[in-house]
Amino acid sequence: MSTAIANAVYRDPKRHAWLVSLLVPALAGAGPLLYLLTGSAVVLWAPLALVYILMPALDFWLGDDQTNPPEFAVAALEGDRYYRLITWALVPMLWAWFVFAAWFVANHALPWHGLLAVTIATGVIGGFCINVGHELGHKTTRLETILAKLVLAPTFYGHFYVEHNRGHHRDVATPDDPASSRMGESIYRFLLREMPGAWRRAWQLEVLRMAREKRATLSLHNHIVQTSLITLALWAALTIWLGIGILPFLLCASFWANFQLTSANYIEHYGILRQKLPSGRYEACQPHHSWNSNHLVSNWALFHLQRHSDHHAHATRRYQALRTFPNLPQLPTGYFGMFLLSYVPPLFFKVMDKRLLALVNGDLNRINFDPQSEALLRAQYATQA
Repeated sequence: MSTAIANAVYRDPKRHAWLVSLLVPALAGAGPLLYLLTGSAVVLWAPLALVYILMPALDFWLGDDQTNPPEFAVAALEGDRYYRLITWALVPMLWAWFVFAAWFVANHALPWHGLLAVTIATGVIGGFCINVGHELGHKTTRLETILAKLVLAPTFYGHFYVEHNRGHHRDVATPDDPASSRMGESIYRFLLREMPGAWRRAWQLEVLRMAREKRATLSLHNHIVQTSLITLALWAALTIWLGIGILPFLLCASFWANFQLTSANYIEHYGILRQKLPSGRYEACQPHHSWNSNHLVSNWALFHLQRHSDHHAHATRRYQALRTFPNLPQLPTGYFGMFLLSYVPPLFFKVMDKRLLALVNGDLNRINFDPQSEALLRAQYATQA
């Protein structure tokens, strides 16, 4: 079917809903603007209440979205420039709000709780930068490659461009992947493994690529060097403009931003294990190797990141064309609600361990265990094996 016919036959019911994502960067400025209007530091927490309380509530209230684009319309849907323009427009918007937040902190005497609120809110926006970089970084056009690196730079997470595409997607749901969490592993223990492990893997991959191309490791052709220089230029400019005192804010906001990526990685593949083949290689990644979520509001905000199963099965498919399937591993709520749940490990284990056991039909050999917890968990769940 031709593109013109496909467009005439199928109309994306969520086409205009994707514009909601353009409002997300304003979260960094909403609190400060309310503060300037009211003079109360309490209002600086409003954006965080929206993200961590209202959004999970709306996910619960509005429920799941089970709709898929028909296969005949996918080519036309992916070729529609409208969807790309939304992600492209977000890059300068995210930079602008990040800079605004730094200016606000440098120029207003805030109580400690107000400063904490702005720092976390800016970190949430930085996490959204990584999410946009995730969508753009899987694409092969030169413009989207450049935009992906730019949007990852504010929070010093440019190595994600290398690590996610060439590391995580290769090793996902195996013990070799620092970005795949294991059953019995708390998010805090995962953090200590994932953040340094992801950086090391990214650097190793770039060192190998530079060697294959016969270039110096510290060449400007090195993707990590490129993004690091953009970050250093931005942070240096902000320090010269706003003073050295802005550096702790940049570091703390960036840590929370990067922790949002850690939180997403933690819930996306918890305990799932790809099986080893007789050849010693792992089976190909399939949709059932990722936890999926079809919750409506958080998927609008995150460019269908929560349809993670289809993303890992078809990594280059654009967000508007990602699908859901029957019988996928399902999270009980959207990502923002799951983040909060993961920050209380006993509650997270209580909810997710039984889902994981049901997913593998009680076969403990199909679980990616945390080595420190494996013996205890095997003994605990042996009767269900």
